Amino acid sequence: MIKTTYVAILLLISSTVAARPLDDAIEKLESDWAKAYYQQTHEQQKASLSALIKQAQTLSQQYPEAVEPKIWHAVLLSTQAANLPAFEALTALDNAKTLLEQSIKQNPNALAGTAFTTLGTLYFMAPPWPISFGDNEKARQMLLKGLKINPNGIDSNYFYAKFLLSQGQDQDALNYLKKALAAPLRTTQQFADSQLKQEVIAVLNHSGKEKLAQLFSGQTQYKNSPITP
Repeated sequence: MIKTTYVAILLLISSTVAARPLDDAIEKLESDWAKAYYQQTHEQQKASLSALIKQAQTLSQQYPEAVEPKIWHAVLLSTQAANLPAFEALTALDNAKTLLEQSIKQNPNALAGTAFTTLGTLYFMAPPWPISFGDNEKARQMLLKGLKINPNGIDSNYFYAKFLLSQGQDQDALNYLKKALAAPLRTTQQFADSQLKQEVIAVLNHSGKEKLAQLFSGQTQYKNSPITP
């Protein structure tokens, strides 16, 4: 009995030690992505994202049972699509969709439901058939699943709010934008989260909707907050 317990403890410790390098690598991927996305020109971004995509692929090979590298590979491909010619962009989106679907089958709760939120955003942003796979109903389903897993997250609330605005559901969107603004910044990703809150403010500020402008007027403390990587 004592020997069995000792072996179990050793296994637990070894798995924790193995997970930490992966966690660190994923955190760095997100930090580097945020710097590229928010601070670089399109040309600089294209080169940086290509390098990060290779890093995500390498992580997937090093940790074949882990879902997180696949999810970030998909996020990076989706971001890079904006810098590519149309056909290459559509291929990148298709590849991202496949990675996200695989990730959801493997572990739907990974990274607080990020795969659902990202896939929902792709369904919302991609052109519809026959050009691509865009589908508003599937977008809603995926985004709601992401929200169910992470009801207080910045990303899950913000991207669902953007979808609702596109559907003319302004009052509902307002509620989710409030939650996105109220979400705490993660200690490991303060720069990325602060930048996303700036995007929330931009949506509120430029929406042209009176009720959204009213919310914005009460949330301007974010507008001039210092943002540091």
